[in-house]
Amino acid sequence: MRYCTRCVYPESCAHHLTFDENGVCSGCRVQELAETIDWAEREQALSTLLDEYRTDGSEYDCIIPVSGGKDSYYQAHLMTKVYGLKALLVTFKPMSMLPEALGNLERMKDCFDADHIVFEVNTDVLRKLHRLGMTRTGDPTWYYHCGIATFPVQVAVKYKIPLIIWGEHGFTYRGGMFSLNDMAEMTAKYRLEHTQRGFDWSDFVEETEGLTERDLLWATYPTDEELDTVGVRGIYINFFLPWEQYSHTKLMQELYGWEPARQPFDRTYRMIGGLDDYHEIGIHDYMKFVKFGYGRCTDDACLDIRSGHMTREQAVELVRKHDHVKPSDTQKWLDFVGWTEEQLDEAADAFRDSRVWRIEDGQWVKDDLWGGSSAYGPARSAVGTTSA
Repeated sequence: MRYCTRCVYPESCAHHLTFDENGVCSGCRVQELAETIDWAEREQALSTLLDEYRTDGSEYDCIIPVSGGKDSYYQAHLMTKVYGLKALLVTFKPMSMLPEALGNLERMKDCFDADHIVFEVNTDVLRKLHRLGMTRTGDPTWYYHCGIATFPVQVAVKYKIPLIIWGEHGFTYRGGMFSLNDMAEMTAKYRLEHTQRGFDWSDFVEETEGLTERDLLWATYPTDEELDTVGVRGIYINFFLPWEQYSHTKLMQELYGWEPARQPFDRTYRMIGGLDDYHEIGIHDYMKFVKFGYGRCTDDACLDIRSGHMTREQAVELVRKHDHVKPSDTQKWLDFVGWTEEQLDEAADAFRDSRVWRIEDGQWVKDDLWGGSSAYGPARSAVGTTSA
C-alpha cells in the first residue's frame, strides 16, 4: 500500500486519489493551488452570482442545507450576515445527535435571520435502513448521506427556490477530485456515484426488511424536468472563498457560541466535527477502516497537515493511536439494530478491500503507514474485493 509522501492518505482512499511522480496525492496538490488563487476576484464572482438570485423580498433567496455543525454556521453567517440574503435552512436530521449538536442546531433559528425546516425519518424505517446499509453498502449510515444530498433539493423544487448553498465540495477538498478552477456545482451524478456510492433508494425497496417506496419518499431525487422548471442550482463555497476549518470554527464560537464536542472521540483527536451523528465517527467510520484501512483520524490529520497545523510525523502517531479503534458506542448501535457483535464482524468482513487486506495465520493484516505490517483481528472469511 502506498501512502502520500506529504499527507497520510493511502492509495485506497475512498476519495479516489491520484499520486504524482513525487508520491504527492491530488488532494495535497489542490491545496497548493488554493495558495495561488486570487480570492478577492473569486469573492466578487460570488457576490455577483448571489445578486442574480436575490429576490425583491417576497421569496426566499436561497436554501442552506445545515446540520448545526461549524460549517453550517459559517454558511448561514456568510449568506445572512455578510451577503444579506433571506435564507431557508433545511436539515435532514439523523437519529443520533450528540446533546451539544442538538443545542447548536436549535440555536440556529436564534442566531440567523432564517427560517428552518427540520426533517426526521421514523425510527422503524431507520432501523431497517441501518441494517440494509451495512449489508448492502458497508455503511450503516448510508441513509443519512442520501438524505443530506436529496431532501434539500426536494425542498428547493417544492418551494421554487433555485439556489442551494453548500459548504465544501468534499471530494475536491479532501481528495482533489476537481481543480479549484473547475468551479464544480451540485449534480445528480455526483450525488449518486459518490455521495451515495452508486446506490439509490430503489436498492432498498425489498421484501426482507419490508421497506416500500412510500417509506423512502424523502430519498427520491427530483426529475430533470422538475429541476429545470425551477432552475435548481447548487454551488460550493470553497470554490469562491478560502476554506479553513479552524478559523471558521473560532469565528463561529466567538460570534454565536457554537459548541464543540464535550468528550473526546475514540477514532480521532479533533472535537469540532462529526457532532451531528455520533455513529458517523463511530460505527460508520470504523467501517471505513475495515473497508479501506484508514479512518477519521487520517481524514482530519490530512487536512491539518495541508493547512500547516500539524507535521506529517505528528499525524503518523495520531493515526497509529486512533484509526484502528473499535468505537465504544458499537454496542449502542448493535442494540438499536438487534445484532450481535459477531453478526457485525461477519457483515464487515465482506467489504474488506483486497488492495488493503490479506490473511496471514488466520488474521487480517495490512501494510501500515509507519512501516511494516500489523494484524487487526481474526479473519472469518476470504478477503473481499469491494470498493463500496
